[in-house]
Amino acid sequence: MIGEKPKGLRVHLPVAYPALMLAVFFIIPFGIMVAVSFFHREPGGFYLPGFEFTNYQNLYTALFRRTLLFSLFIAGLSAAVCVSIGFPFTYFITRMRRRAQVVWLVFLMSVLSLSEVIVGFAWSLLLSRTAGLSNLLVWFGLMEKPVAWYPGFTALLLGICYLAFPYTVLVLYPPLSRLDPALPEAAQTLGASPIRTFFSVVVGSLRNAIVASFVMVFVFSLGVYLLPQILGRPKQWTLSVLITDQAIYQTNMPMAASMAIFFMLVSLLLVMLTMVIGKGKNLKKG
Repeated sequence: MIGEKPKGLRVHLPVAYPALMLAVFFIIPFGIMVAVSFFHREPGGFYLPGFEFTNYQNLYTALFRRTLLFSLFIAGLSAAVCVSIGFPFTYFITRMRRRAQVVWLVFLMSVLSLSEVIVGFAWSLLLSRTAGLSNLLVWFGLMEKPVAWYPGFTALLLGICYLAFPYTVLVLYPPLSRLDPALPEAAQTLGASPIRTFFSVVVGSLRNAIVASFVMVFVFSLGVYLLPQILGRPKQWTLSVLITDQAIYQTNMPMAASMAIFFMLVSLLLVMLTMVIGKGKNLKKG
């Protein structure tokens, strides 16, 4: 009986260590950021401890609203594009032989090793007028003269989707690989076309995985910082760029903290709304 107490302590140790790491690397820094968002900024880049809502009141500007809406829009559009392309792409990968699947997964993992800086400058080169893809189209006779496709909205969208696409495939691969092949075959046996089978059986049975991958890409795209500056114009800079500008170049840490807190709350609200809508559709089908 005496030896049961150390056993109980050992059971709680695996939980205590992650809780300690969560507190040290997330809860405490987040609490400091919340506190700083209520501080008072002094001229010259200094700020004093306090509790005022001035920083949050200053968020209601046209620039902040436009940047916030654009950040949410580009993140949502990137997530929709990645999931729309990544789901059928991953489905076809899972229907290949095991060796071919490994090759594709290793290739996608190698893409993840590229930094955001390398991806941004690579796409800027591909979309440039001097050495970009337009020169290849001119060589094939499909265009009269080379043009520059960056900086711009399309270039930014391509760069974000390129970064987020491997994550989309890696999230969708486990549930799609576990899908019973007999389900699509049974649907086609009953007279369903391949396209209807794909959307009604495959997509319908993996709705939770689709929502999870959409949320993951959406959150990932919200944190993109360098690509908007490399591939986009100033009007296409995201809120991450604006927060960094306030924190580093304007030396206004309270304002940057209030922007980050507000941005995080809006993002969490949209993520929760997306998950609730996904669960609601599943309950209706059930």
